[in-house]
Amino acid sequence: MSNQALSPDEYENLLTDDRKVIIARLRKTILDHLPPGFEETISYGMIGYVVPKSIYPAGYHCKTDEPLPFLSIASQKNFIAMYHMGMYANEKLLQWFQDEYPKHAKSKLDMGKSCVRFKKMDDIPFSLIAELAQKITVEDWIKCYESMLKKS
Repeated sequence: MSNQALSPDEYENLLTDDRKVIIARLRKTILDHLPPGFEETISYGMIGYVVPKSIYPAGYHCKTDEPLPFLSIASQKNFIAMYHMGMYANEKLLQWFQDEYPKHAKSKLDMGKSCVRFKKMDDIPFSLIAELAQKITVEDWIKCYESMLKKS
C-alpha cells in the first residue's frame, strides 16, 4: 500500500480502522521496548526506527543523507510487515526468532530475508516483537552494520 505520510502519526491516521489498531499496537510495543537512541520516523514510506544522524553521522551507506535504518513496520495490501535489519545481519538473532515464533503464534512463520509478514491480524505475536525490539542496542547495531560493510 502506498502511503505518502510525513510522520508516523500521519501514517497511522491514513489507515483503515482495523489496520490503525494493529499499527498503533505495534508502534507502542516497539517504542516501549526499543533501547534508547533509536528514533521513530518515516523511512522508505514506512514507519521506521532508525539510528539518527546525530548519533551516526555517516548515515546509511546507500543513501548517506538518510539515517541508518534498523526496523520498520508497514501496512501492505494483504498483510502487516515488519522489517528487522538485525535479523538479516545476525544469524543467531534470526535463529532465535525462528525458534521462538511457534511458541508465540498459531500461524506458520512467513518470512523473507528481513521481512516478517503477518497475514492474520489476530495472531501477531506482540510479546515476541517486544522481546526482539530490545535485543539490539544502538551501539550494537552500529557495530554489526559496520562489520557487514567491511565484509562487502
